[in-house]
Amino acid sequence: MTEFVRLEVDGAIATIRLDRPKMNALNAQLQEELREVSAEVAARSDVRAVIVYGGEKVFAAGADIKEMATMSYPDMVDRAPKLSDCFTAVARIPQPTVAAVAGYALGGGCELTMCCDFRIAANDATFGQPEILLGIIPGAGGTQRLSRLVGPARAKDLVFSGRFVSAQEALEIGLVDELVEPGTVHDSAVKRMSRYLKGAPLAMRAAKECIDRGLDVDLNTALAIESQQFAACFATKDREVGMQTFVEQGPGKAVFEGR
Repeated sequence: MTEFVRLEVDGAIATIRLDRPKMNALNAQLQEELREVSAEVAARSDVRAVIVYGGEKVFAAGADIKEMATMSYPDMVDRAPKLSDCFTAVARIPQPTVAAVAGYALGGGCELTMCCDFRIAANDATFGQPEILLGIIPGAGGTQRLSRLVGPARAKDLVFSGRFVSAQEALEIGLVDELVEPGTVHDSAVKRMSRYLKGAPLAMRAAKECIDRGLDVDLNTALAIESQQFAACFATKDREVGMQTFVEQGPGKAVFEGR
């Protein structure tokens, strides 16, 4: 039973809810609970989309600095890979994922949003990687996922300055995909993810793996990954159902079982 991270499932959409008052500071316990819940939701065949959510006041204001301030270099040599692994567990959730962001998403909070496929934010939300102002650098993917999302020059500006980024600027540079009114981020995330529920679950996972793995390799290797996953879809019952339904009833009518 986790204390600071809850898994809530409504229909085919799961919400990973951060709940550590007051600001969802990402201490070691929360990080490990995030890893545990991510593994659980990834294994559930009844879940077809996932929302990562911190509530309507704050997403996550960063690492627990009080905890981190007492850690030595040997302590962090041990902890840093585990921190990265916890966030990677979110990035590797095979279902489509979205971060629903209200309030602050700073430091580790910002890094957590980037582990998701999409980011929806309240139009008064604030993002940033302020680690440089603490004498450190982002340690949970911030130097890597940020540059892949917004480009290296913009990523360097944000990391080097440690400045806060408004929701509007985040949208303009590609750090956020959609802005909504405050108080509606979770409902908006549900609406967004609902559009992905009709697709075949195994094919959805294959498509996500192709895109994510393909970004880290050369084009020829990426195309080989795609070909392999494309062929693998023909081993599924969903492919039979999808094609037969298309022939008999037209597109968009198939009901998939995830087999």
